[in-house]
Amino acid sequence: MNDEEHLMTLNRPGGRFDLNKIAAAFPETADTMLLDTYLTDKPEASIRVFRIYREVPPHYHTQCDEVLHVLSGTGTFWIDDPKEEAPFAPGHLLVFLRRAVHAVPRILSHPVIFLAIDTPRRAPDDVVFVDPADGTPSGFIAGI
Repeated sequence: MNDEEHLMTLNRPGGRFDLNKIAAAFPETADTMLLDTYLTDKPEASIRVFRIYREVPPHYHTQCDEVLHVLSGTGTFWIDDPKEEAPFAPGHLLVFLRRAVHAVPRILSHPVIFLAIDTPRRAPDDVVFVDPADGTPSGFIAGI
């Protein structure tokens, strides 16, 4: 999909997306913890595909619920309690409600790629790290 087609898709009522092609377009490395691309981007919801490049420390989102479908890769995550760390793998669905602290402490196999549905839209700067030393919104995620 070229840039013009991508911008048109963001504002359309629907569309068809080749998630494998989108996932394959992510580079092997990144300066941020994650890279993402928006498939739809409306105030009421956004749909994104993103790749995790390294472990993600405890954080939460103040503006949205986040629903993640694991497309590839394996690792562990937890919600609200690090003692409840559990594995994730392709086909799993993870649901992080607004303000629920969550983390991805271990990446076991790469690439870790998720399909994300955020309601309402997740602004790129909507991330609060429990320990501010762990990161900033600009170091958390960037678009491709």
